[in-house]
Amino acid sequence: MSSTITEPTPKKTDPKLANAWKNKPVSELTEQDLLAMPESEYMNEVQLDYFKRLLSKMRDDLLKSAGETTEHLREDTLLVPDPADRATIEEEHALELRTRDRERKLLKKIEQSLARIDSGEYGWCEETGEPIGIGRLLARPTATLSLEAQQRRELKQKMYND
Repeated sequence: MSSTITEPTPKKTDPKLANAWKNKPVSELTEQDLLAMPESEYMNEVQLDYFKRLLSKMRDDLLKSAGETTEHLREDTLLVPDPADRATIEEEHALELRTRDRERKLLKKIEQSLARIDSGEYGWCEETGEPIGIGRLLARPTATLSLEAQQRRELKQKMYND
C-alpha cells in the first residue's frame, strides 16, 4: 500500500513577507511567514525554534490523549451483562488501542525529530543530505526524507512488495 506524497504548490512570495519574520517573536510566526523566508535562511534558529515548538505541542497533545485513553478504558471495564453490548465495547477498545499504537509510533518519531533539531540534522534528508523543504516539514514535521527520496523509497517498496 503506497501513498502518493504531494507538496503544497509553491506560491510567489511577497517581498514584504520575506523579511517580516525578523520583527516577530517565534510564537507569533505563521506558516506563511516560514514559507516566505528566503532559501538562504533555511533551517535558521527561528525555523528550528518554530519546529521545536510545533513538535513539542504535538508530543504534549499525544501524551494527554494517551492519558485520557487509559482513563476511558478503566471506566468501561464494568461488567456488561448483554453480550452484544460487551462486544461493542470490546471493539471500541480495540479500535482505540490501535489508534494509540499509531500515536505511540508517531510519538517516537516526534522524539527523534526533536533530537535531530538538537543535533542540527533536522530539515535535511537522511539519504541525500539535501533540504527536505519547509512546505514538506509543515505538512509532516517528522519527515526525514526529501520528497524525491521518499518517492524513490516508495517506488522500490512497490516494485519489490508487489
